[in-house]
Amino acid sequence: MFPILIRIGPVTVHTYGFFMALGVAAALWFIYVQAKRLGYDINRLLDASFWIILVSLLGAKLILFFGHFSYYLENPGELLSLARSGGVFQGGLTFGVIFAIIYFRKKKIPLWPTADLVGPAVALGHGFGRLGCFSASCCYGRECSLPWAVVFRSEYAHELTGIPLNTPLHPVQLYEAFLNFLNFLILWAVLRRRSFSGQVFSLYIINYSLIRFFTEYFRGDHETKAYLLRGETAFGSLSLPQLYCLAGLAAGIILYRLLRQRKSD
Repeated sequence: MFPILIRIGPVTVHTYGFFMALGVAAALWFIYVQAKRLGYDINRLLDASFWIILVSLLGAKLILFFGHFSYYLENPGELLSLARSGGVFQGGLTFGVIFAIIYFRKKKIPLWPTADLVGPAVALGHGFGRLGCFSASCCYGRECSLPWAVVFRSEYAHELTGIPLNTPLHPVQLYEAFLNFLNFLILWAVLRRRSFSGQVFSLYIINYSLIRFFTEYFRGDHETKAYLLRGETAFGSLSLPQLYCLAGLAAGIILYRLLRQRKSD
């Protein structure tokens, strides 16, 4: 809706970048408060969080680059822009998890107890990120005729993301923002009563996989992307991001069962 938050002379603050920074700050704040409550080494966790966030952002951009290789080869500067997109979240999540496992082992930080703090933090930060997507008009929805459909009219947003103007669309970014905030609250509640280490993080993987699989049906920004199954309607199709979600769901369920079994042994 409002891709530019503030413009003062040559200085432009994009709304997407603002919400992205707010999400990172909220995630770090949550980790700090919970680590302090649980008696963890706060400085070590904040250091780890910084590097994990950095690697995740780079991973998200890397997947974005290979997903639109020809475009970014001709427009390399756009890859670093926070006005257009922060990257592909699923790619960032994958890179972040792999890096975190390596980093935690090297620094001798307990893996699953720490991951239980990261899961809710990521959900919280991602909720703010999707509000940024809505403001920037990226990750937009399919055309619809529902009473809560939104209409975008910013020519600048159209130039950045290609969003259709003057067309009622699903506010899919708000769908996902709400579901991510809800996921955060659920995970936070489980964290306070967890019965085994890794329970919260594995639930995060399960919940987010379901959230993204569901919201993919309402996405309209990737009509040209690859589909595993392309039907006449969205609900009769299966996109590659949804296949990734199914893999994540299976991995989350297996991880949950393995960690619960290890605790009971």
